[in-house]
Amino acid sequence: MEPTDQINPGAYFDSYEDLKVHEIMLADKPRQDAYQQAILGNRALFVGKTILDVGAGTGILSVFCAQAGASKVYAVEASNLARLARAVVEENKFQAVIEVSECKVEDFQLPEGERVDIIVSEWMGFFLLHEGMLDSVVYARDKFLKPNGLMFPDTATLFVAPCSVPSRFDQWENLSGVSMRCFGRALREQNSGNPEVLSVAQADLLHEGHIMAWFDLMEVTTEELNSIEVKDVLVIQHSGKLQGFCIWFDCTFPGDEMEQRQLSTNPSAPPTHWKQIVIPLPEDSCEDLEERDPVAFSLSMTRNKETNRRYDLQLTLLDPEKEEHHLPCECHMTKCILMKTHLEKMQVD
Repeated sequence: MEPTDQINPGAYFDSYEDLKVHEIMLADKPRQDAYQQAILGNRALFVGKTILDVGAGTGILSVFCAQAGASKVYAVEASNLARLARAVVEENKFQAVIEVSECKVEDFQLPEGERVDIIVSEWMGFFLLHEGMLDSVVYARDKFLKPNGLMFPDTATLFVAPCSVPSRFDQWENLSGVSMRCFGRALREQNSGNPEVLSVAQADLLHEGHIMAWFDLMEVTTEELNSIEVKDVLVIQHSGKLQGFCIWFDCTFPGDEMEQRQLSTNPSAPPTHWKQIVIPLPEDSCEDLEERDPVAFSLSMTRNKETNRRYDLQLTLLDPEKEEHHLPCECHMTKCILMKTHLEKMQVD
């Protein structure tokens, strides 16, 4: 018998799968710790303040805000998970502080003339924007946040790096003593154009990561989120086999230098449920690279025309001979060596 036949998700979840998703999110300790420390570590920002929790889910962030001394928390959740949030609020005895509304934030209304001091939200999707809620957070910011208000988090940075993908390539070289390259090739061809959610080891990154986009959440507009593009030449920092490109994100929270917190999905950081996103390359594009080899590429993220919260990724490998390099460039190409030498000579002179 399937688990869905045994378990009734009840009034809080649409399905057994939905319940499991939220179990995974609540078990994500780096995610929980980042928000808890950002909020409770900045109590002075929350004491006596009015908070809006966008996409409140189970209500745990709202409870953190109440624990930090907020005088009022509006927890807005569009799904019937709002009913669970009310139960969590009651269980933690914060009914007098936290008010849960079961609606989209676009349909939510504050009392006449009221605005909030802080907006809190865990809106991030895979590769930051895919299936995320940033549009709704931007809407809430523009409609409900005071002019001098705060956003938690307040910045987000998207990174990309060339990488090896042994879980998609190397393991098929010898599987229990049998070469299964043809199966691995078929698997990658079947998934071609579909980025995969994988855990990438730091040792498999061929570069520390290039900033693809940076967002100030106090300023970013929904129009700026329609399309994000990067075209660049990266110099390999760690030799290995180029088999794909890895994408991850970091978010920061307000606070002074001592109290500022970060939530990172970098392969070097503690693992989260977001993991990383990998775009595997076709097998004929994979190559062994050494330190100082240049890799030229373009990568775009564009809203899906049919589903606004989804993004389509498009990766293209370019010829590093034909692309413009950063100056000074550390790669081994003759033109970059000559330019670097010339620049160094000018500084000496």
